[in-house]
Amino acid sequence: MEAVPVKILPRGWGDTERRDAWWVEAILVVIVFSSFLGYGTWAAMQNEHFEFGPYLSPFYSPLLWGESHHAWFGARPDWFPVAVFYPALLILPFPGLFRFTCYYYRGAYYKAFWQDPVSCAVGEPRGTSYWGERWFPLVLQNVHRYFAYAAVVFIVILSYDVWLGLWWTNEATGATEFGIGVGTLVMLVNVLLIASYTFGCHSLRHLVGGGRDEISRKPLSEACYRCASSLNGRHMLFAWLSLFSVGLTDAYIRLCSLGMLTDYRIF
Repeated sequence: MEAVPVKILPRGWGDTERRDAWWVEAILVVIVFSSFLGYGTWAAMQNEHFEFGPYLSPFYSPLLWGESHHAWFGARPDWFPVAVFYPALLILPFPGLFRFTCYYYRGAYYKAFWQDPVSCAVGEPRGTSYWGERWFPLVLQNVHRYFAYAAVVFIVILSYDVWLGLWWTNEATGATEFGIGVGTLVMLVNVLLIASYTFGCHSLRHLVGGGRDEISRKPLSEACYRCASSLNGRHMLFAWLSLFSVGLTDAYIRLCSLGMLTDYRIF
């Protein structure tokens, strides 16, 4: 059978024969990511209105130091300069870098911000060269698995915040009472979405069973692997939903603290 040589012609940046609106997704990713980063940075540097009653914003949890009753270690230590005291910035790098190095998010912002690759069958700005993630700085993306372990710890902490959100101080008697407000449910949904995103992570999926040759010999490992695989199939969905839920939870608590929203008690 005769072989027919095929010559591959390099495309210019953005050149394509596609007729669909392939660029819409990239624009939406830029808008959403930029908006979230902008709002998150602003909220983290406010140092106020991050709590309401028993509620604590996920941007500030865990609150290591501060004047709040949520602070783990009390007031700001004297050795910590006031000018750079932003409690949220002490903890946000851990969940933030977990998302930044996430396999799905990498693909999203590589296309949207770096245009590399732009999209399927669309010309790229770098031509035909491809380095992958073997070289600095992209080789640092391999730390994702370690930030995944930290992300699991944050799920435990945020779950504890939901528990604290069930206990209210009666202003008349000063006693602590059980109660459920709309904010409690908002915080609960946020934790569930973050957990669904985190436990569907490729690295955690590999940890619980992906590295075994015969996973069927380990029933517990197999069950965890199947659960992680089920969540992994919707990893993109949970990545977006949990991103929105974190921002909306902070916004809800902030607006309640400012008196712009009323947190209705359900029970």
